[in-house]
Amino acid sequence: MTKVINKSKVAAALIGMFAIAGSASAAAQDISTLQNEEAKTHTADKRSQQKIDSLFEQSQELLYEYRAVVDEYENLKVYNDHVQRLVDDQNASLASLQRQIDGIEATKQGVVPLMYNMIDALEQFVELDLPIHKERRMARVERLREIMSASNVTTSEQFRQITEAYQAEMDYGAGLIAYEGKLQFEGEEISVDFFHLGRAALMAQSLDLKNGWIYNKDTGAWEALDDAYLGALTKAIRMARKQTAPDLIKLPIYAAERAE
Repeated sequence: MTKVINKSKVAAALIGMFAIAGSASAAAQDISTLQNEEAKTHTADKRSQQKIDSLFEQSQELLYEYRAVVDEYENLKVYNDHVQRLVDDQNASLASLQRQIDGIEATKQGVVPLMYNMIDALEQFVELDLPIHKERRMARVERLREIMSASNVTTSEQFRQITEAYQAEMDYGAGLIAYEGKLQFEGEEISVDFFHLGRAALMAQSLDLKNGWIYNKDTGAWEALDDAYLGALTKAIRMARKQTAPDLIKLPIYAAERAE
């Protein structure tokens, strides 16, 4: 009887050992599985963080670009407001002169000297301005001087033609304009397409599209344009001629010097 009991105890002990061993093996497997899952989680977290960092960098770049655009917009708005005030002042001056001219016969002694002064001022302006159609503009000034000496032209007609000349000068300062002409550069006459963005910049491009020039108003001379801008200049000329849709272009512009 005692032997049977001892054998039962031994069997129970063995069963217990196998159970413990089985539990340890299962626990080891569970730990390994948890470690694998934790590694996967760390990898996924790392990838998510990389994506977040990339999106943050992109958002910062977009923010910098947005701020740059806002600054440029503000600068252009200030400049446009300034130009508009000049135009409004010119229009007000012309309107005031027109009211005075209604009584032209009574005020002829004062108006005639004024018209001569306007012609002189116009000639000086053309000389100092960008050389956009300069020959044509100077010829217009000469015609105005001729009609001032013509006895068959009334004073009111003389004044009308002078104001038209001023209006034509104002038109040169608006929009994109392109035209063909001859450029004198380093002693050589070159057939080119001229292009000007209002009075902000005047450029030229050879008809073979291989060379470009920009007029430096400070020096009063043409300078070779960097090859990097040739494609944009070609596109700008086509835009001015309505040969392609309007688009943003990057061209060099000499900044105006600030008064101290």
